Amino acid sequence: MPLLLWLDLFGTIVFAVSGALAAGRKQMDLFGVMVLAFVTAIGGGTVRDLVLGATPVLWIAKPMYIWLALAAGFATVALARHVRVPRHVLPLADALGLATFCVIGTERALLLGFGPGVAIVMGVMTAVVGGMIRDILCGEVPLILRKEIYATAALLGAAVTAGCVMIDMPLLGTWAGFSAALALRLAALYRNLSLPLFTLSDRR
Repeated sequence: MPLLLWLDLFGTIVFAVSGALAAGRKQMDLFGVMVLAFVTAIGGGTVRDLVLGATPVLWIAKPMYIWLALAAGFATVALARHVRVPRHVLPLADALGLATFCVIGTERALLLGFGPGVAIVMGVMTAVVGGMIRDILCGEVPLILRKEIYATAALLGAAVTAGCVMIDMPLLGTWAGFSAALALRLAALYRNLSLPLFTLSDRR
């Protein structure tokens, strides 16, 4: 099985888990958990494919993504009934999904013949849109709008991936992009890294 497919399946699982955990934090019922797991897992890829004109979108062309996301959500619920889930599992699952999908989105756009600039944007979109939908449905401010580094990590991973592919080193790009995005996101989480804030003063 190709590496990109393995990564795509992995990203689908971890983002579905993050959606299910977020639903659990909000005390949603099982249907709500399944909805959140599903939209978190496929949201970014759906928007990417629609923007690129790659229809039918991936989860319609390959329904296994539907069942994989729902199975991951259900398994999360079942496990959480018997095991206490530490608070850090949700941001960790989200970071893994972010790093995976920024690479997947970038490489998918490049494979479809788009240039590196478009591919990088698609990588970021694939990585952050699912989490945005999850946070909005949970009544939270999306991570992309908070001061901590989030989309910037996806941007770094996408840029590294695109750069390596452009110099004909796609395998290096896959792992280097994933590692760069994950390292920066984890550093933001555990070292409290953030971008400078823009504060508009009313004083003249």
